Amino acid sequence: MRRRSIMYNCIKNGLKNIFRKKLRSLLTISGVMIGVISVIIISSIGDIGKHTINQELDSLGMNGLSIGTDKSVTGKDLAVKELELLKAQSLVYDATPLIMQYSGVTVKGETGKCLIWGISNSAKKIISLNVKYGRLINESDLNSRSNVCVVDESMAQQSYQRGNIVGKTILLLLDGGYEEFQVVGVVETGGNVLQSLLGEYVPTFLYLPYTTMQNMTGRTGFDQIAVKLKSDVDPQTAAEQLTAVLENNNKIPNSIKVENLSSHKDQLNSILDTVSFILSVIGGISMIVAGLSIMTVMLVSVNERTREIGIKKSIGASKGTILLEFLVESFFITAIGSLGGAAIGVGTVVAGSLALGIEVMINLPLILFCIGFAMAVGIIFGIYPAFKAANLKPVDALRAD
Repeated sequence: MRRRSIMYNCIKNGLKNIFRKKLRSLLTISGVMIGVISVIIISSIGDIGKHTINQELDSLGMNGLSIGTDKSVTGKDLAVKELELLKAQSLVYDATPLIMQYSGVTVKGETGKCLIWGISNSAKKIISLNVKYGRLINESDLNSRSNVCVVDESMAQQSYQRGNIVGKTILLLLDGGYEEFQVVGVVETGGNVLQSLLGEYVPTFLYLPYTTMQNMTGRTGFDQIAVKLKSDVDPQTAAEQLTAVLENNNKIPNSIKVENLSSHKDQLNSILDTVSFILSVIGGISMIVAGLSIMTVMLVSVNERTREIGIKKSIGASKGTILLEFLVESFFITAIGSLGGAAIGVGTVVAGSLALGIEVMINLPLILFCIGFAMAVGIIFGIYPAFKAANLKPVDALRAD
């Protein structure tokens, strides 16, 4: 019962002392909060960045192999023969031809830039195109070389202030002349993050039947063939095998270029991990600095309350009671700061994610670690002032002014 009473008084006095010097306590608590907020936000940015970039690159087809020819060696593009040969390989899930052209587009009388992708009806198995309205390119479009296109939602919103523009007509600049194309589908914008950051400097994407592009540009081959591998296949091994297959077919050594698009994700993730770690360490250092400020404030508090400590000791307060009272005060400062910082940090991450239209990602173990680490730092840096207060001699303390 007596221990419970002592603890109650320590908690009451600890809270009273925090509110006794409101501005000083607020500044100390703010230091802890800033440290926790910075670590949570920085780490969340890293997690969201990795997740979003992976999605973005997948939406651009960056989740497999890209195969092309070295034109300085062969002098020609890949063709249907190579496409069928790749599809026949046991390690290939599917393959699709790609023809790319940076071009002009006119919608409702306004001209802009776009990146045109000539694709086949199998592209949806390789490129993560999420249809919002209408449909993708189908086999009938390929066979008839139809003047149809699929646009991304950013173009629709920019031109018509709405997402669904299926049935509308746009003008595309191909081979020196403008041609009319009917919109048959609208897909989610690939490169949402880039679009939100760079706006008009990032071209919108349009998708046409590759046969239509061939017909209008006079080409017979493809710029690249995008290959999606089966799930248990190593990309590096696959790249070597597919290169050998194609070079054996055309009898020209060093004529095939294979790029592992998945490696771009790994490289970016590695960079993001490193940057996030460095910035999180900086945030952790700010927590330690906040701990030093707690120690400074507690030492000042000891000096200010020397006479009060002497009175308490003279009427029977033990070293343990004085020690506990100061440790409780240090604990409450860090508890308020870390919990408040966690709440603000999480709130900022959620609000920022919703504002940018990206998935909210909260790392609960990290948040708990930040709270625990901040409290531990606060208590550790509060130990010395607490011991100093507990070891004051009553006679010396009562002599203090």
